Amino acid sequence: MEARNGAGSGPANGWTRYWRDGSRPLEAMQAHFFEHVYTPHSHDTYSFGITDVGAQSFHCRGANHTSGAGMVMAFNPDEVHDGRAAAQLGYQYRIVHIGPRVVCEILADASDRHTGAMPLFTQPVLTDPLLTDTLSRLHGALAGRAGLLVREELLIATVLAMAKRGTTRTPRVRTLAGTPRLRAARRARALLDKAFLEPLAVNDLAAVAGCSRFALYRAFREEYGMPPSAYQRLLRLRHARDLLTSGLAPADAATSAGFSDQAHFNRWFKRAYGITPGVFSCAVL
Repeated sequence: MEARNGAGSGPANGWTRYWRDGSRPLEAMQAHFFEHVYTPHSHDTYSFGITDVGAQSFHCRGANHTSGAGMVMAFNPDEVHDGRAAAQLGYQYRIVHIGPRVVCEILADASDRHTGAMPLFTQPVLTDPLLTDTLSRLHGALAGRAGLLVREELLIATVLAMAKRGTTRTPRVRTLAGTPRLRAARRARALLDKAFLEPLAVNDLAAVAGCSRFALYRAFREEYGMPPSAYQRLLRLRHARDLLTSGLAPADAATSAGFSDQAHFNRWFKRAYGITPGVFSCAVL
């Protein structure tokens, strides 16, 4: 499925191509962006991307990073990041999203010593020709509608290569571990996880967190990389994706996920995922 970003078809608007597996959490996208800016967001998948042309910059784990041609980006599940062009010619990249369940099943099948602990990437940008080649072949199989056996073999090879060459169990991330602010942030997050469809007010979160509104905002943003309102919106977007996957129309998904109107929903969906809800709904491998 291909989509143009913006109303026109000129180079300033860029383009995207997107594919999605209909039976498990496995997605692939290719895009060339010039002016598109990703809002801070995260995925509930592992996300592995290759920059093919130009360069893109993004903020992740409290620091700024740049991925140039040939580099691999590796994001753990729920790792907050944004993204924008870092070169005048924009950036063209390919990315594959793989659900944690799929990764865990492959690792468990490949090793009797697998403990069930998920691998975590310590660096969001990797320079490794083998990883680039393996990931490139997987993306090509997904985008090119390769046979099921080829697709599965390349998926296994990619997960094993990433787990072996790019991960360790404990990523180096800054955290509020063990502090009252961390406990406040976690209490607020627990409420959002449970009631993200409800019209929660900042006073509701502050009351559950047991601190002032300002203290909650600062603690939540420091721990989770975004303010509570953005986290609530992210949960609503993920819920909307599930609804779209089940066959619900974008307009109905927008309403059911708590967005005020479809235009508002479309705008935030594209800012987070680079495609529209309509493209997501129609693209199945």
